Amino acid sequence: MIAQTQIHTIARQMLQKHGLQAIAEAAQNAVACESKGEMEEAREWRNVEDAIKMMRGPHQS
Repeated sequence: MIAQTQIHTIARQMLQKHGLQAIAEAAQNAVACESKGEMEEAREWRNVEDAIKMMRGPHQS
């Protein structure tokens, strides 16, 4: 299991590299892991996805 600090580091790096597309990238990685039966790794990608969403802040309307 990845530590929370590592999850946030990965999320920050993905956000810098991919912008808001990073959310979709993390979700796609999670789905790919789920399809292979790698549930723990999929859960970590979901945590990264959630961290990216928190970093991006609230939606503007």
